[in-house]
Amino acid sequence: MSTTQSPPTDGGTERISRRARGVLLVLCGAVFLEGIDVSMMGVALPSIRAEMGMSTSSLQWVVSAYVLGYGGFVLLGGRAADLLGRRRMFLLWLGVFLVFSGLGGLATEGWVIIVARFMTGVSAGFMTPAGLSIITTSFAEGPARNKALLVYAGTAAAGFSLGLVVGGLLTAIDWRWVFFAPVVMAAGILVAAVRLFPTSTHPPGPARSSGGFDLAGAITVTGAMLLLVFTVVRAPEVRWGPTIATLAGSGALLAAFVAIERRSAAPLVRLGILRSGSLVRANLGAMLFVGSFVAFQFVAVLYLQELRGWSALETGLALLVVGVDAVLAPTLTPRLVSRFGNVPVILAGMVLAAAAYALFLPVGLDWTYAAMLPTMILLGLAFSLAYGALTIAATDGIAEEEQGLAGGLLNVSLQFGAAFGLAAAAAVNVAATGADGSPQALLDGYHAALVVPVVAAVLGAAVTAFGLRKRSGPAADDMCYTHVAHGRQRPPRPPSRGADLPLEERAAVP
Repeated sequence: MSTTQSPPTDGGTERISRRARGVLLVLCGAVFLEGIDVSMMGVALPSIRAEMGMSTSSLQWVVSAYVLGYGGFVLLGGRAADLLGRRRMFLLWLGVFLVFSGLGGLATEGWVIIVARFMTGVSAGFMTPAGLSIITTSFAEGPARNKALLVYAGTAAAGFSLGLVVGGLLTAIDWRWVFFAPVVMAAGILVAAVRLFPTSTHPPGPARSSGGFDLAGAITVTGAMLLLVFTVVRAPEVRWGPTIATLAGSGALLAAFVAIERRSAAPLVRLGILRSGSLVRANLGAMLFVGSFVAFQFVAVLYLQELRGWSALETGLALLVVGVDAVLAPTLTPRLVSRFGNVPVILAGMVLAAAAYALFLPVGLDWTYAAMLPTMILLGLAFSLAYGALTIAATDGIAEEEQGLAGGLLNVSLQFGAAFGLAAAAAVNVAATGADGSPQALLDGYHAALVVPVVAAVLGAAVTAFGLRKRSGPAADDMCYTHVAHGRQRPPRPPSRGADLPLEERAAVP
């Protein structure tokens, strides 16, 4: 059941209509805004601390509060988009994002900035899966959707890369512009979205016509996600006791959520969706891929700024090469996906990422940028290949009324990957750095922490390779098919168990 009128392709062909291009442009602007907002904030932290007098422990919550809000509410946001209307959720939460970003720029106390970042994270948690599901329900499954998703993913990665440079430039003027610039962007995107997005035609959905919204499931899963993200973020700084306690609390809430979903007539998350091997592998791959990059970026930024004394702008420029995926993802990658399928393209990206991190392992006290450049180039190629293809695999073959849920699951994976990667790299770095604080001690800590992204990328490649192996077996699933290869349509997908049932009846399907 469609929640929005799909922008048509011309004449039933794969050529994208002008209106559909406009919708895609607006959604790319939104995901670019999210990426640039996150990366700009990291560059501005020293200036924020200097003016607000914040301690190091409170300063890290400027970043962690965003991750907590995003990771805690993104799954609820994805389902809310399916049930309450994708256009409505996107516009509403983009407006909330705009308001709280402006509040952060006007803050005179550190706690106000932390609250503002938490609420912008919550806003992104609702807005991003709604935007992704608008794409997957607006473009027909096949090359048109693949191209749209690759453009979307490339734009997201480009925003993250360019944010480091833009953040350095804005911070040089005044750190408050790191908050005000997203306000200006969000206002423009909001106006364009109101004009271009089709008016919702959402009739009473299955959940609302047969028992209402799954409030108990929403409360338990949101609580579980909040506690889990909180545990990961705080793990490097607290003792084992509090970490185990909050982890156990998260596990208890998650168990309660599963029990509620099994009995709910209209579940927030239909547990049967997790029977899709392609969806599970895509989400695991996305978690490991993004986690490896965030861990690497954490170490690389510390190396360049703390050890080498590079400025924030110089550091951003050094990492800018990774943004080449903004060009390659929508141009080269669709051809590779069409020719070879999702799995080989994802695997190639994972292998390139592992090679990139491995090349950076022997980094020295006086490395030139030329010695670092191969890592940056390989990372750009890895993102070009893997990130968009993972997005396709995580949403391919999912029923239209569950596209928001699929987008929410993907974004949960991305956020947890980032949180776990950052926490693991930070913990290893602290444990391995010598007490004397000498340059060599710092370098030893970086060398140890750089193992984290290598291991994560290798694990991601292993998960992906398992999907490649299944291509030759009888149980090959959705992730193993390419949409159109050599002019032949993919084989018909066997219907999943319970796929022909109304949404409210699927909960009874094991």
